[in-house]
Amino acid sequence: MTTMSNSIKYSSTRGGESSLSYEDVLLSGLARDGGLFMPEDWPEFSRSDLLEMKHLSYAQLSAKIMKPFVESCLSENELLKICKDTYSVFNKDVAPLYKINKNLHVLELFHGPTLAFKDYAMQFLSRAFSQALHNRSQKCVILGATSGDTGSAALEAFKGKENIDIFILFPHQRVSGVQQKQMTWINEKGAHALSVKTDFDGCQAIVKDCFENLRFKDETSLSAINSINWVRLLPQIVYYFYAALKIGVPDKEIVFSVPTGNFGNILAGWMAKKIGLPISKLICGSNQNDILTRFFNNGSMERKNVLPSYSPSMDIQVSSNFERLLYEINERDTDKVKQQMKDFKSNGYFEITKNKLKKINKLFSAYMVSDEETIEIIKKVYTDYNYILDPHSAIGYGAAQKALNNNIISKDMSVISLACAHPAKFPEIINKSINIMPEIPFHLETIMSSKEYFDIIEPSINEVQNFIKSNMRN
Repeated sequence: MTTMSNSIKYSSTRGGESSLSYEDVLLSGLARDGGLFMPEDWPEFSRSDLLEMKHLSYAQLSAKIMKPFVESCLSENELLKICKDTYSVFNKDVAPLYKINKNLHVLELFHGPTLAFKDYAMQFLSRAFSQALHNRSQKCVILGATSGDTGSAALEAFKGKENIDIFILFPHQRVSGVQQKQMTWINEKGAHALSVKTDFDGCQAIVKDCFENLRFKDETSLSAINSINWVRLLPQIVYYFYAALKIGVPDKEIVFSVPTGNFGNILAGWMAKKIGLPISKLICGSNQNDILTRFFNNGSMERKNVLPSYSPSMDIQVSSNFERLLYEINERDTDKVKQQMKDFKSNGYFEITKNKLKKINKLFSAYMVSDEETIEIIKKVYTDYNYILDPHSAIGYGAAQKALNNNIISKDMSVISLACAHPAKFPEIINKSINIMPEIPFHLETIMSSKEYFDIIEPSINEVQNFIKSNMRN
């Protein structure tokens, strides 16, 4: 592996901060200038590294991939211990591949405690936070917004931590019943679920505003667990390697199809390629809130109203993680990024040049999958293969089919479609598609019959800040 002689440092996409350590960016979450952190250098794994990785367990692979990014703050043994501890709460096969046909596999990312892909990062993140805060004898307040799965994964991972208070904002009556219950059944000191009378973009805007209020950020020791936090993305790189190595990498290239709203999951795929995984195409699947599909098709990012859909975790029109890719598209020109993000915040619009679009479309293709198509995909996959996709996973699968039909990828390419949630989290949509209620895992049955604990709050930054200050432990 080639990496830098000194450990990797991090800087903001907007130029205000640089040369920060892994621990600094973990605990900061968002940069003080409103930007997102990115590594100043990238390690690169060689073909021989990839061959060695084939024999590693999931925890060992995680530690190997993450090591160059964290080694200034965590020893190899400390990192491996965190990884082993993290993935001990998953099923025995942490991220199994389900073979649909010769060239198409579904990567099941719902074998963690809350049955969604967010567990892979969140369980790591909670342990990383505890270690960093212990090292510095500090406490912190974590604030996050969720369109469904992030919140339950975060509350599950961070509940009961002595040195951490966690507050999760979710859009009032806009998450599935199961997703809400997975957040609101938790009744532990320091863990708070807040139902905010707005959509996910409204929740996310409040979170960003809280971070940009530096006085509030400093007095509460505020940190983030949304994928605006660089370290949230780091463990997500791992399952791209894990899956690709299982089906022939490095001897062949691979295609991934990813359902995405906030652009974090597919960005982790881009980062996997950046550090040496031979990915030939990343297919971006959107629901009817198709801001990303429109961008990859015409080069303009244009915000529209959020439309509720059968895949609520993707009901997003402000993909906060996209700024990281924009930073790379702009060849790390922070002034350009700052201007484009300013335009987007005030006008809901920015665009890139045709040449830049052409360049990124060598790797990215994007497709919109409607609610009606989602229902049909779930039905067809169940009929043809006796396999149940949740509505988000159906969008990734549907986008892969569209790419095949349009000859964007050839029929003999190996395609891995990411399945991001267990179908039991969306029983009504599954029942609507195939007239069957998905089997509910035992621990989810217990949660569904539990009492709920949450507060309903107006979409006001002042109300949220006052709630946090009133409820944080000293």
